Amino acid sequence: ECVSGCVCPEGLYDNGKGGCVEKKDCPCIHNKQWYSSGQKIKVDCNTCTCQKGVWSCTEHVCYGTCTIYGSGHYITFDGKFYDFDGKCEYVATQDYCGDKNSSGSFSVITENVLCGTTGVTCSKSIKMFLGKTELKLKDKDYKETQRHIGDDIRYGNRTVGLYLVIETSNGLILIWDKKTTVFIKLTPNYKGKVCGLCGNFDDKSNNDFTTRNGLQETNALEFGNSWKQSLTCADVTQEIKPCEMKPHRKSWAEKECQIIQSDVFTICHSKVDPKPFYEACVHDACSCDSGGDCECFCSAVAAYAQECIKAEACVFWRTPDICPIFCDYYN
Repeated sequence: ECVSGCVCPEGLYDNGKGGCVEKKDCPCIHNKQWYSSGQKIKVDCNTCTCQKGVWSCTEHVCYGTCTIYGSGHYITFDGKFYDFDGKCEYVATQDYCGDKNSSGSFSVITENVLCGTTGVTCSKSIKMFLGKTELKLKDKDYKETQRHIGDDIRYGNRTVGLYLVIETSNGLILIWDKKTTVFIKLTPNYKGKVCGLCGNFDDKSNNDFTTRNGLQETNALEFGNSWKQSLTCADVTQEIKPCEMKPHRKSWAEKECQIIQSDVFTICHSKVDPKPFYEACVHDACSCDSGGDCECFCSAVAAYAQECIKAEACVFWRTPDICPIFCDYYN
């Protein structure tokens, strides 16, 4: 049976836009977007060039990044997105894994406290153990304490815009916004050698819920509870849904957070899925009901903007009315 339609003459190829081109001019596709031959895109720390319809990429080994932000949102080194609201100190990541006597060089602990009246928690302070040095990041500053055991691990600190950055000699970078957001970056040497709420950094997200005992969990609560630092803290037994508890805040939260799914972020939507960030934003905007409403909302949108920047989609979303930053002050 004949079917009418257009085809390219012999030796030419459909370019996906209704035109016919030679093979050397074939476009490439990435995240449903078309790119012309010769165009470059950044994927993590590698650059990919479109050549004759196929991507050719550099093969640098990239830092892994774990993100903890807002009221209990986690994105592991391997990209698993989950929520955990625990009121305790928890191991975010460490290289003391497996055998109890295993040696390691660092541990990052996050202290979560209640924020709002619904029971959700935010990371309010961070402890870093680097050999015999302990750093405590709290109240927009950090303090150093020396212990008697452990190796000497050097570190440096600097302020970059809103963030305090701690960079260590053993391949760990911690970036803190002095509020509720922290980014932990690790060199590829630690692949598969770390554990904690940030997962095991082995490029597989399906085994990130590995408990302190080495068991695989499917439930975020069981997994999170296993990484608490103090046995006196109560286990988290149920997921908190602040918008159900405070329905009068839900429509306001959805309206404010719509910016993530709006045209403002169009350039990023095909590169980073906005859905989990929108849901996290609504969750936070509902839960922050004891002051700091805007701070919670702004942190949630900033987390999506940060992922967009990593994907090379630069978005100018702050305005004098929406989460303004007074650059002169931070400069």
